[in-house]
Amino acid sequence: MLNKRAMIAAALGSVLALNVAQAMDSAGGKTEKCYGVAKASANDCAANGHSCAGQAKTDGDKKEWIKVPTGTCEKIVGGSLKAM
Repeated sequence: MLNKRAMIAAALGSVLALNVAQAMDSAGGKTEKCYGVAKASANDCAANGHSCAGQAKTDGDKKEWIKVPTGTCEKIVGGSLKAM
């Protein structure tokens, strides 16, 4: 039960962070790469043997990343500023 709750919280955090990051990007805000929180097919750019956004194969892959507002990555469950 705890694992299911943690996964749901991580997924919601990812979606919220992605939406905030997109809004900040268009407003000129500062962002950082956040590894380990991208959903499958929702990564931001090249990593893990592929060369384009949207090619992540699995949810929460520690080598895939999305942009989030600076200072928020480590507040997201599973988020890291470095690829693992």
